[in-house]
Amino acid sequence: MMIFLFKPYLILLLFFHCSVADDNGFNFVYKNSDDSQLTGVRQVQTDGQMVRTNETLDSGVGHTFYVRPFRFKNSSTGDAFSFSTQFVFGMIPKDPQFAFHGMTFAITPSTAVIEASSSQHLGLFNRTTDGNESNHIVALELDSFRNIELGDIDSNHIGLDINSIVSVFATTVGYYDPNGAFKNLTLASSQEIRAWIDYDGVTKHLNVTLAPIHMRKPEKPLASVQKDLSPILLQDMYVGFTSATGVLVQTFYVVAWSFQINGKAQDIDLSKLPSLPIKKKSTRHKKMILAFGFCLGGLIVIAAVSIWAFVLYRRRKRKFAEVLEGWEVQYGPHRFAYKDLYTATKGFKESELLGKGGFGQVYKGVLPNIETPVAVKKIWHESGQGMKEFVAEIATIGRLRHPNLVRLLGYCRRQGELFLVYDYMPNLSLDNLLFDSKSGIILTWNQRVKIVLDVAEALTYLHEEWVEVIIHRDIKASNVLLDADLNAKLGDFGLARFGNNGTEAQTTHLAGTLGYIAPELARKGKATTATDIFAFGAFILEVVCGRRPVQVRGRNEVAILVDLVLDCWFKEELLNVVDPKLGDDYDRDELGLFLKVGLLCSHSCPSVRPSMSQVLKFLKGEESLPTDFDSVLEIREDYSGRLGDGSSSAYFSQIQYNTASAPITVSFTSSGR
Repeated sequence: MMIFLFKPYLILLLFFHCSVADDNGFNFVYKNSDDSQLTGVRQVQTDGQMVRTNETLDSGVGHTFYVRPFRFKNSSTGDAFSFSTQFVFGMIPKDPQFAFHGMTFAITPSTAVIEASSSQHLGLFNRTTDGNESNHIVALELDSFRNIELGDIDSNHIGLDINSIVSVFATTVGYYDPNGAFKNLTLASSQEIRAWIDYDGVTKHLNVTLAPIHMRKPEKPLASVQKDLSPILLQDMYVGFTSATGVLVQTFYVVAWSFQINGKAQDIDLSKLPSLPIKKKSTRHKKMILAFGFCLGGLIVIAAVSIWAFVLYRRRKRKFAEVLEGWEVQYGPHRFAYKDLYTATKGFKESELLGKGGFGQVYKGVLPNIETPVAVKKIWHESGQGMKEFVAEIATIGRLRHPNLVRLLGYCRRQGELFLVYDYMPNLSLDNLLFDSKSGIILTWNQRVKIVLDVAEALTYLHEEWVEVIIHRDIKASNVLLDADLNAKLGDFGLARFGNNGTEAQTTHLAGTLGYIAPELARKGKATTATDIFAFGAFILEVVCGRRPVQVRGRNEVAILVDLVLDCWFKEELLNVVDPKLGDDYDRDELGLFLKVGLLCSHSCPSVRPSMSQVLKFLKGEESLPTDFDSVLEIREDYSGRLGDGSSSAYFSQIQYNTASAPITVSFTSSGR
């Protein structure tokens, strides 16, 4: 399945009109400028000059900082000074129905937050740095999206972030009127909002206040947090704003800003503020109605046209009707309109069909307005609570970012149908190149090595490097897609599930493809990382040998590729299984290594199989295979034979896989039946 990732630009804009600055603070008021798009780190100079670096938003983050650092701590006592800031901002989502990740006011040691990630990290942290005490970052997030993974309270809140994107304090956005009554305030309302942040270095209190633009500062703050910032702040720090790209387009504006150390930030002159660039509603519809009325010649014509138009409208509405339940609102950024997918695939036309499988059909499409190819998978799925959990996993898997994973951009629900949208890969799937003689491409040995390593990198990321363990459950050549440069990307997360404590998938439903299913999965029906590794071992053998894992030889006879390679291994006839299309164009040592790793991964005993990180080291030659590799494979035959027919009293009692270079210890115990 293939998909194009639409890159929305999350823009942080600062335009200035005048500035007043001293050693301890500044006051900026902004106005419109031709330079309206932030393409990198923008710095506001004290002399009123705008500096823009040659960095771009391709990295997904945007920063705007005051160019000079401020002294935030008393050098003799180490206590943080009091500070105060006031700014006017606005958030304008492209689609008013869906807002996305917000922005922050940040105090950082540098104007460039190193290796910050996009989307949920708000341009401040990444998966590795999030939570590190060495960050020395204090930020107030103004968030218009509820991220369940981070424990967000709702989709309209402020939060105090200390060295992490997970807030130490959060509350719903609003303000208190003069009578002390709480009033709601929407961040992504396309309206200007005034913000005050005041920190008292003596009492160690941080107060945050928000209010509509023309309202005086409320006497009661929205939030008052007791927090000593002295251990977090360094002596010299920068102040500014950060934001990041996400799936949806949302634009941020800061039109005025003042800041002061050891004093109150100067009040903003509201008379000098520009209006936010909100498009006015079109009057075209009213004009069309008026023109239509004058053009009609009589009541009969009007009635006939109205009935005809109504019938077409109802027919079209039924055709593009979607299922949208209340719980899906939080997954809005991952949802596509059925009408757009229908248009992209030319009505799911047969000529756009890329392939079929046991779980659905895949169509090529071009999304409207952006003219970029995608792949749309049309599948059936159960409804109700099961569908809710499935969509929740889609939303999470949609956040996976790895160069060797096909990106899942989102989904669409319509009656009993489910549609998944992926990146489009011009060279389609690996099995087409391995087994379809019409493809016209014969993969070289080096290309096959690169493909196996690419898939190993992707699976290592899913098992060991992401925030949760993800078990793919359907690793096979048809789910490995190739881009224009034959880089491999693991796709089709239709069967993927999250691991339970990192080992076992939360499902007992047997899923997968014959030839890739591990013995214990067939017996117990529970997927684990070890069952993924078994399938990966079969995949390695498939790529090297150019044969499918299961081949039908006669009416009642099938050939199992793993058994065939194992038999040739013990007969020392390993070259007999090599894909004849390779000829002599391969490295014998490397080929032997890949076949050994494939056999080890597809071992019938799950405890013998290495982890994916170990597999990757084996394939790259960074670690050696076990010294007693032959005995391990012999044990495999014994294990398979004894447990396969159920007639033996022997079974495994202990299997230990210590390190890549250490021997594998296997012992049996016997008991009568």
